[in-house]
Amino acid sequence: MTTPSILPPIAEKRPVKRVVHGISLQDDYAWLRADNWQEVLRDGSALPADIRAHLEQENRYADAQLAGGEQLRAVLFEELKGRIKADDSSVPSPDGPFEYYSRFRQGGQHRLFCRRPRDGGEEALLLDGDALAKGKSFFAFGGFAPSPDHRLIAWSCDENGSEFHTTRLLDTSKGVMLDDTISDTEGGAVWLSDGSGFYYVRLDENHRASSVWLHLLGTPASADRLIYEEADAGMFVGLSQTQSRRLAIIDIHDHETSEVRVIYLDDADSHVHLVATRQEGVQYEIEHRPLPDGRDQLLILTNFDDAEDFRIMTAPLATPVQTTAAQMSWRDLIPHKPGRYILDIVLLADWLVRLEREDGLPRIVIRSLSSGEEHAIDFAEEAYSLSLDGGMEFQTDRIRFVYSSMTTPAETYDYDMRSRERVLRKRQEVPSGHDPALYVTRRVFAPTADGESVPISLLYRKETALDGSAPLLLYGYGAYGLSMPAQFSTNALSLVDRGFVYAIAHIRGGTEKGWRWYREGKLAKKPNTFQDFIAAGSYLAERGFTARKRIVAHGGSAGGMLMGAVANLAPDLFGAIVAEVPFVDVLTTMLDDSLPLTPPEWPEWGNPIEDEAAFRTILSYSPVDNVATRPYPPILALAGLTDPRVTYWEPAKWVARLREMNPQGNPVIFKVNMDSGHGGASGRFERLKEVALVQAFALQKMGAA
Repeated sequence: MTTPSILPPIAEKRPVKRVVHGISLQDDYAWLRADNWQEVLRDGSALPADIRAHLEQENRYADAQLAGGEQLRAVLFEELKGRIKADDSSVPSPDGPFEYYSRFRQGGQHRLFCRRPRDGGEEALLLDGDALAKGKSFFAFGGFAPSPDHRLIAWSCDENGSEFHTTRLLDTSKGVMLDDTISDTEGGAVWLSDGSGFYYVRLDENHRASSVWLHLLGTPASADRLIYEEADAGMFVGLSQTQSRRLAIIDIHDHETSEVRVIYLDDADSHVHLVATRQEGVQYEIEHRPLPDGRDQLLILTNFDDAEDFRIMTAPLATPVQTTAAQMSWRDLIPHKPGRYILDIVLLADWLVRLEREDGLPRIVIRSLSSGEEHAIDFAEEAYSLSLDGGMEFQTDRIRFVYSSMTTPAETYDYDMRSRERVLRKRQEVPSGHDPALYVTRRVFAPTADGESVPISLLYRKETALDGSAPLLLYGYGAYGLSMPAQFSTNALSLVDRGFVYAIAHIRGGTEKGWRWYREGKLAKKPNTFQDFIAAGSYLAERGFTARKRIVAHGGSAGGMLMGAVANLAPDLFGAIVAEVPFVDVLTTMLDDSLPLTPPEWPEWGNPIEDEAAFRTILSYSPVDNVATRPYPPILALAGLTDPRVTYWEPAKWVARLREMNPQGNPVIFKVNMDSGHGGASGRFERLKEVALVQAFALQKMGAA
């Protein structure tokens, strides 16, 4: 613990032994997990002295190792900053008499939330993020919800990176904050129809979103009424409202099962109505359609009855509580079509809009509710990214979507569903300049040993030689069914302009090729994710996009776990590895049901406490447990002290193990942000410093600085 900072810190061994399913496990670095971790999440200064000393020594060593790149990082930072419009603003969203938007002031770090009269008039600055963040080492906005009469704003913020939000009320008529303050919230709020109060989700001491509460204006938080509490620690509780604003939605779910309960927002007694009882493996989410005859209809996006790529169904919303046979009343509106994965729906008064993906490409389909006629919005490029925004209103013929590709900056359009006219509302500006004609974007497919093909999105400059000489950054995630869109990234240009090929491997565990692609990369089939990433890197080297040892592997969170796994499986393929907030101590974490995310994560990884097969599968790939004496490439690991998702001690233990097994190996650098959580530094420019650090590391290790 007293080693000079120029030398890599060597963590003390304090062995903890146990036997699980007949297998002996020994954790020499368990002490790095603070016994008071719940307190540390709320206040980083509560970290025990011995752990703090070790992490600070890691930071000193990281600073010494990275010192040679200081000038390069400064250049990269200014370059990255130069691609961001200093006074950028969002496209206003109309809502009643106002339109709401956010913007940045010149040089500001944090958003300003504003509104102005819908028909024109002066701006009202509602929340000034720069002022609210002043003097704080971390600040991030959470929710923002105007009351039905627009007099009050329920908003929230996180002031230490732990994602424990504090919800407050702004009185827009007086420009003052009310006394109503609620701690430990998830951040969002759903207002009662009469504006007398709002619902919110509270986090428990283990950071689990487990209960819904009602706060009435002018009353203390201690008097708030419990509306719903989830007894199963393996389920998340979410809260939203339907586009019609008639219902609050309580969404109870893990990664493969869901259950929905609703509350009529004009119901003063807050009666909670169950839509359909949870069934393992059945997912559904709902929207609300008020019918002309006064009845209420639900539209349901679901995988019910083996609809793996999801279908859209209708059902009456009946009271009292639906029975367990509720799904017997569900009827197809958009039947299941294998290979057409329906990602999202927006329901408006006269329209149903769905975002779906087929043959690897997203599209938006518009359906008239009165006639049943459908049409899709066309796009010209071969590979692109789409996102859909229903806006803030229900009675409208317009939707908003954002389009981009790896060469095309983001374009925000309003689309009139009756006239089928699209209006460009905003094109992402790159102040320092960007010429799409200088770049090439491609999609190629890497074959795998088991007969699959892994899509890879590529970006490089036209003059980049594809003869194996170019360095390449290969990004991957591959978990939770999240897809990595082929969207425009100003940050990637700093590498590409210096001769890098930038690649995204769309590996199993995501849904780029439908729900099956996700199913084939989870639980017992999780190792497919790692083999897909290795297959992608090998293919790119074989085809001359790069060469072995010229690849920098990059991933974060579950993608950081991917980094740890491929480092163990194929260390000779990569020239360097960057793992941000990496989930690398998988087995120990999944065996600890007191941690915030462990029980809800079992459907993704398996429950090694009760299932010996799951235990053995996780043990076979868990990065910390598979570090061995082998030549690892240089590794940069980043973490946040107050991260509730991937706790700081996971990468700390991984790094200690790597150094133990390879004392004379390539440098393993571990940098801990002592003032942030999972998302890194707060503030749009402070985050760019972390991006510059990663890019400088990649450039230096590939000799491209």
